[in-house]
Amino acid sequence: MASRYGRPRRRPGEPLDCLIETVLSQNTSDLNSGRAFAALKAAFPRWEDAARARPAAIERAIRRGGLARIKSRRIKRVLAAVQHRAGRLELSVLRRLPPEQAEAWLQGLPGVGPKTRACVLLFACGHPAFPVDTHVARIARRAGLIGAKTSAEEAHALLLPDVPEGRHLDLHLNLIRLGRELCRPRAPRCPECPIRRDCDHGRSAA
Repeated sequence: MASRYGRPRRRPGEPLDCLIETVLSQNTSDLNSGRAFAALKAAFPRWEDAARARPAAIERAIRRGGLARIKSRRIKRVLAAVQHRAGRLELSVLRRLPPEQAEAWLQGLPGVGPKTRACVLLFACGHPAFPVDTHVARIARRAGLIGAKTSAEEAHALLLPDVPEGRHLDLHLNLIRLGRELCRPRAPRCPECPIRRDCDHGRSAA
């Protein structure tokens, strides 16, 4: 895939920003979640402001992202938990911790599942994590890397050890691009796929 898509890079963001962005990205498009995050930061420039706000005010700010009522309360709970555990509303400590300890720290936050943890560890901390979103999971199932009924938690545990060292970021981003362009939920374009020879579905469709 690197020969087709290259090796994309991203500049690490602030871990707490990344955490809230990932919460907003759940069950919506990147475009909508990006707009919701921008609106949230415009309404509450500091996380301390959001932590003091009523859930209804956060809900109004993020409405364009979908599921605003659920996500506003989740954001409030996450901010309260971070404040309680870290003593302040920032998570730079995660960059200094070993990956296993950083993940364990995040695991104690309410409503923060394996994908959200992996996103923060990879995108904000540079740790060797591998988020499994819907695109990555679909490709992994079709390729035969995970079973049809493999849970999200199991998928992260199964796929992470097989990611080559230093390739977590570009492999994750390239798989998402592959899922959007070729390995779509319906009518996948297998003949054009760069990994068709290593994919159970691709070989059967040849």
